[in-house]
Parts: sequence; C-alpha cells; structure tokens
Amino acid sequence: MTTTAVLLDELAADKAEDPVPAARLKEWAAVGGRELRRAGLVRGAAQLGTVIWAGGLSWGAQRGVSALHGAPASDVLPPALLIAAGVALRAVLLAAGDAAAARGARTVRENLRGRLIETALPARGPARSDLDDAALVQAVDGEVGQLTDWLTDYLPARTTMLLGSGLTLAAIASRSWFVALLVLAATPLLPANLKVIGLGTQTVVRAQLASIRTHQARLLDHLRGLPTLVGLGAHDQAAASLARHDREVAGRTEKVLRIAFLSTAWVELLITGTLAVVATYCGLVLLGYLDLPVVPDHMSLSAALFVLVLVPAYFAPARDLAAGYHARARATAAAGLLAQILDAYRETVVPSARRARQAAAPPGVCLEAVTVHHPGQEGPALDHVSVYLAPGRCLAVTGPTGAGKSTLLAVAAGLYAPHGGRALHLLNCLPVPADPSRVAWVGQPAHLLPGTLRENLLLARPAASDHALLDAVASLGFEDLLAALPQGLDTPLGERGTGLSSGQSQQLALIRALLRDAPLLYLDEPTTHLDPEAEQRVLSALRTLARDRTVLLATHSPALLPLADHVITLDHGRAR
Repeated sequence: MTTTAVLLDELAADKAEDPVPAARLKEWAAVGGRELRRAGLVRGAAQLGTVIWAGGLSWGAQRGVSALHGAPASDVLPPALLIAAGVALRAVLLAAGDAAAARGARTVRENLRGRLIETALPARGPARSDLDDAALVQAVDGEVGQLTDWLTDYLPARTTMLLGSGLTLAAIASRSWFVALLVLAATPLLPANLKVIGLGTQTVVRAQLASIRTHQARLLDHLRGLPTLVGLGAHDQAAASLARHDREVAGRTEKVLRIAFLSTAWVELLITGTLAVVATYCGLVLLGYLDLPVVPDHMSLSAALFVLVLVPAYFAPARDLAAGYHARARATAAAGLLAQILDAYRETVVPSARRARQAAAPPGVCLEAVTVHHPGQEGPALDHVSVYLAPGRCLAVTGPTGAGKSTLLAVAAGLYAPHGGRALHLLNCLPVPADPSRVAWVGQPAHLLPGTLRENLLLARPAASDHALLDAVASLGFEDLLAALPQGLDTPLGERGTGLSSGQSQQLALIRALLRDAPLLYLDEPTTHLDPEAEQRVLSALRTLARDRTVLLATHSPALLPLADHVITLDHGRAR
C-alpha cells in the first residue's frame, strides 16, 4: 500500500466530528496575543539573517574561485565576516522570538488553568459529581499543556510565513526572477496539503485524549477500590481490564503518530521536489544546456548558489506551519474536552467579595419553581422547588443524604444555573439574579489549601492585616485555636488541612466567612463529623456569625435547628 493510500485510510476512519468553534481557541489565545504576534514578527525578521549569510556564502564562493586563479586568499575574509554576521543576527532574532512565544503561551496557560480551577474549586460550592477527579487533573495538567505547541509554533508561524517567506522571495527574485516564479508556483500546493492533513487529525487526536482521560479515571478508581478488589479476589480481573484499556490508548497514540509522520512526509516531498526542479534549472544554465524561449539561459555561480541556499529557507516557515498544523489539531481536540468542563460547571466570572454591605438590610432569597437535573441520575436533584427567605432570617433545609440540599444551596448562591425556574436575590425588595459575590459559604468539609494558616484566612480578604485576622478569631470566641497551634498564624497546613482536627478546620472556615463579610451566609452541614463539644463551639460561633445576615442552612443535626426561623424538608428533590 502506498504512503498516500495509508494516509487517506487513516484520515477517512474518523471524518465525522463536531469541531469546537475556532472562536473558543481564539478567545483563550487573546490573553497572550501581543507576545505571540511579536514572536511571529521577530521570527519572520530572522529570515533577513538567512539572506545575509546566504549572500556572504555566494560572495565567498565567487572570491574563492577567483583565489584559485591568483587572487589573494584574504579576499574571502569580508564574505566570512558577512556570513558570521548573518548567522549571529538570525540566532539572536530566533532566540528573541522563542522567548516571546514562551511568555505568551505561559500567560495563556496560566489564565486557562486559573479559570478551570476557579470553576471547579469546591470552596465555591459543592463539588460536582458528574466529573471524575482524574478528568479535572488531566484537564489542568495535561490538556492545557496540549495547547503549548499550538501557541508557540502555529499561531506565530502564520505571521512568520508571511513576513519571512516574503523577504526570502524578494531576495531570490533580485538574483533570478525565474527561480522566484518557480518557487511561487509551488507555494499554493502547501495549503492544499495542509487541508487534507487536517481532514481527520483533530478527531483522531481528540479520541486519543479522551481515551487517556478515561484510562486515568479507571486507574484511579481501581486504586481507590484496591482493598475491595483484593478482598473479593477480583484483582487479576481488574489488572487484565486495565491492560486492555492500556493497549487501546497505545493503539490510538500509534494512530496519531502515524498520521503525523506520513503527513509530514507529504510536505517534505513537495519541498524536496521544488528544490530538485530549481537545482536542475541552475545546473542546466551553468552548463549551458538550456535554450528555451523566455527562460533565462545565463546565471553566475554566485547567483546559483545564492538561490539554491534560499529556496529551502523560503519553505522553512511553511514547514514550521505544517508542524504547527498538527499542534493546532491537538489544541482543538483538547479545547473540546476543556470546554466540556468549563461548560459543565456553568463557568461564570465571580466578582471579588465586597468589603462593605450593599444595603443597610441584608438581601432576601427567592427560588421560583427551580428544577435541576444532574447527568447520570434518573430523577431530578430538585423538582420545582420554590423557597422564600425573608431578609435577615434563617431557613434550615433538612432531609436524607442525596435529597438535594447542597444543590439547593448552590442554586440559591448563583453557583449553579437551574435547568428550570429562577434563583433570585432580593435587594431592597427588588429581585436580581443570584450572585455568588453576596454569599459567604461554609461547607463540609472545610476546604483548606497547603500553606500557612494566615494564607488560608487571607483567601477571604487578601488585604486583611494580622490585627484584622486576630479580631475575627476573637469575635467568634476561637482564641484558644491560635493558642493551641505552635506557630499561630504562621502554622503550616498540609493538603486538606493536614495538621488540624476536624473541629479546628471548621473553625477556620467560620473565621473566613466572617472575614468575607457577605450579607448572605450559606452553611452546608457545618457540624458534620464533629464531636459534641466541637459542635457546641461551632454552634456558638454561628449565632454570632448569623447576626445581621440572611442565613440558609442545610443540616442533619437537630442541635442547629433552633437557629432557624423556618424549616423545610427535601425528599427526592421535592420540598415539603
């Protein structure tokens, strides 16, 4: 089977696709657009260095031939200096272009990772159950990284090709207009080949990335359930299943590499063929064997060497663009998977918390026939639930696990858009869409990040001084918390608050809620997993924290119900 047939078979295997709109990638790249454009311009200008050293090489060859006929050998020194200057100029400009591209790509990656983490961070609300941890980690770490080559190679390559190839073509035309015409005639074949290459590459790469994500999720699930699998004697079966999925991933990766190598061979064949035609023309002219109408039949050795050196340089940006086309396919495939996470989490831009209350009285909360469906679940998480919470009052939501309490709080906070109905905040009796910037959230468990205790508290108010932090601790009666920690505010915390007890972690969550100073307070099982003594301490702090705030409380604990002015019960997504 020929190379062409193999490539077409690979591309035809997956032609049907639902491409992510190019506007999505363009939106993400706009953050680093200035640096990426600068990279393209600088890399294009680097072709000027190639023209200079090619001119020095042809000049030096001409003087070298003259030296064979008695000219002094020192005549080759100026051309050698010109070659060195051209090489140095090219190296400096390429290094500057690579640095600019790296800066732009880093800016885009950091921005996108920040958006992913901001959308998925459980501290903003309950973690979604329809996305595996492995999928989120793969998105932040692996799939965002798939955009790197597209950002550093493909996006600047378009500008580089226009500028760099234009400079090179003008230099070729200055020595031989016919060679310039030959090169120009071959140029339109490149975009046509790239279009064929891109026919199915994106779908193949997307299938590979999705397969990797699924395989990692399976591996994580097997590791989590390893004691159970060993206890059931099913570990050999699980290992065989993982090996089968591993072979599937390997097969998809091999398919991607095969397409990449074969399609690159097409581009190299075109460039090599064009160079062969130009070399043949130059050889025939130098030997005096060419005598055709209109076609120039005279060329010096210097001119022939100059154009032969510059023809590959003319196609170099096109070769980079072809390599970048594969990067574009990988980026587009990765963008489809990233968009699923951003869209599944109803990505919103959450304003920073206001330091002062928006109105003298806290807002009320109104849910109008709210309905929510979670993927993979038969029944609705919330089924036409209507709730009214007056300003400054406390509403407790009870019900069995899975009844929809956390979902109700997330909708009421504006963290999750319902599939039906509306979630409103009442500002001075005027209904406005629910906005997370008005809400302080205390969930279960308290989500603490690796760092010091001070850094975790400053998440709620970055500009707070140590004096303000200590005041917040004292106002909730948690002075003994700092006294029990060896380094006070500088106490280091591990992942998930390692180093603190459950009660201490929950106390820190309440202090953060107080520092946030939001008029709405949402409490999602704030005393779960606490012993009776710790529960009483949290309950006392909640009484202080609830003053002058509208409170929405989800709880199983009877000890918290006296805080509420009204209690509703959720059962299978319905309020009663």
